[in-house]
Amino acid sequence: MISKFRILLATALLFVSTHAFSADPDVSGLWKTESTDKGYLQVSVENCGDAVCGTILQALDLEGNPIPDYEHIGKQMIWDMASKTATSWAGGKIWDPSKDKTYKSKMTLAGDVLKVSGCIAFICRSQSWTRLPS
Repeated sequence: MISKFRILLATALLFVSTHAFSADPDVSGLWKTESTDKGYLQVSVENCGDAVCGTILQALDLEGNPIPDYEHIGKQMIWDMASKTATSWAGGKIWDPSKDKTYKSKMTLAGDVLKVSGCIAFICRSQSWTRLPS
């Protein structure tokens, strides 16, 4: 009787620990884009229905000072990113405000780094965004 109890307990613990480690990483949050010669953006990434989207919250200069008259604050930069695996999304679009162009996009999450790519045909350009504290 005790051995059956131990087996049942061990099985239950294995299920709970496996379930806890298999939880999907959360891409939602505030992200800092790579810097350009003018500064960088803060983008809020969140779930939008069954997909992931991102909105420009703020533009900052290279010293980290807000650029209050930045014309694209509040505009959607990422949309329709569908989950492919626990740490990757694809099938969406990304808008490059510096060129005012929209590209096919995909994203991959590794810890607190989000690799975001925009592609035309087989030519892709990517950035590594850094998660900011909430």
